[in-house]
Amino acid sequence: MCIMPRDWNASVTVAAVIERGGRFLLVEEETRDGLRLNQPAGHLDPGESLIRAVIRETLEETAHTFEPRALLGCYMGRALSSRTGTDVTYVRFAFTGDLGSLDTGRQLDTGIVRTVWMSADEIRACPERHRTPLVLACVDDYLAGKRFALDALYTHPSVLATGDAS
Repeated sequence: MCIMPRDWNASVTVAAVIERGGRFLLVEEETRDGLRLNQPAGHLDPGESLIRAVIRETLEETAHTFEPRALLGCYMGRALSSRTGTDVTYVRFAFTGDLGSLDTGRQLDTGIVRTVWMSADEIRACPERHRTPLVLACVDDYLAGKRFALDALYTHPSVLATGDAS
């Protein structure tokens, strides 16, 4: 039996798995461990749904709009927080969908160096550069055809700042 500390809690994150022509959109970002690769991803903010969070995070990290079409899956992993250095359990909701227009005047989020397009083989060839092992797990599930309807997710209006249940 594993006993968790009393102050344990999970950190909820979202990620966008975006593929075009056999290549996946990743961001290269500064971390405590140096430059790492990740899907456009980030934390769920108070008052937003998971879908709104992935739309926002994709825009902030890539300057592109994003229209989620399916839930790819829910993933859990543990890592040291790049902000606090503490052990954190991450719960990642990964989505796939359509990449929209680029806002050429938009600055990328703090810590994001650039966006890159990589094939699955290129991603597999550099696991030491992944921000988390969940990067490759999401790519593998995408390639395996895993997709779940977005209506599998429900957000009660009491959670949302605007009352919008999407």
